[in-house]
Amino acid sequence: MNTDPIADLLTRIRNASRAHHESVNVPYSKLKENILKVMKEKGFIEDYKVSGEVTTKTLEITLKEELTNISLRRISTPGQRIYVKKAELKPIKSGLGITILSTPKGVMANTEAYKQNLGGELICEIY
Repeated sequence: MNTDPIADLLTRIRNASRAHHESVNVPYSKLKENILKVMKEKGFIEDYKVSGEVTTKTLEITLKEELTNISLRRISTPGQRIYVKKAELKPIKSGLGITILSTPKGVMANTEAYKQNLGGELICEIY
């Protein structure tokens, strides 16, 4: 049993990219799928797809070959939730990275949340 599935997702992606793997499989959840959707839109992964039966779904993530030194950092953990307002959203690495937030209107990047005047729970940083 895994106590923090989002940290597990980020660790599997980080380890697979540093080991120069083309793809990695992770157990399915809707939140993980939404995080991967944002990562794909921002160009941090090539693609992802859902496979398997209803009870044994997995996410197959295709990684980009040129991103072997990707930095993925979990911010809000199950033991300490971190929430921010719109005014507290800052650019990551001068705009080169993103922060993924869980907002009342869904999971999105910090730039999109700022445009929609939303705050929420900080999930992770990617740069």
